[in-house]
Amino acid sequence: MTYLYLKKNTFNYLIKVSKTDLSSYNNDWYNPGGSFVKRGLWYFINAHILKSAMPFMGFKIALLKLFGAKIGKGLVLKPHVSIKYPWNLEIGNHVWIGENVWIDNLDKVRIGNNVCISQGALILSGNHNYKKSSFDLIVKPIAIDDGAWIGAKSIVTQGVIIGKEAVLQVNAVASTDLDAYGVYGGTPAIKLKERVIEK
Repeated sequence: MTYLYLKKNTFNYLIKVSKTDLSSYNNDWYNPGGSFVKRGLWYFINAHILKSAMPFMGFKIALLKLFGAKIGKGLVLKPHVSIKYPWNLEIGNHVWIGENVWIDNLDKVRIGNNVCISQGALILSGNHNYKKSSFDLIVKPIAIDDGAWIGAKSIVTQGVIIGKEAVLQVNAVASTDLDAYGVYGGTPAIKLKERVIEK
């Protein structure tokens, strides 16, 4: 780390000079799939239709499928949802996706059956390497297994597997895998107890 000393009046200020160089950032290696035209068209549809208050779920689901999303039956898709690349998305049967959910699927995101993703949750398959001065892009797939519940305003980060029937509580951040039937909370999320499901 480089240090720069400045003298102002009678005080000495110690300033750490940044080694991060965003001008050297290069993600040319990354291929999100789809042609330039397809990505551009989806950007417009996502911004003006999917993210809108339009209540026509069937129409939105049809557009997602048209652009390559694999979607089972019974999807409940609330307004103001954002999906980066539908061709990187697989959704099982009877899934609920709440208002203002953002699925930033730079890599594959697989959502199992009977999964609930509550309002404002972020599913982030991309990140940056803060150890590199060039702030390199990192992408890894995410899997959310059957019966899991992703709480409101919670975050699932790249490479994470959410186990079957696991719960990520409100405002929690899953940066490592969650065990099946575990109830997790906090930042980073830690296991609090086992989930017991009654008939």
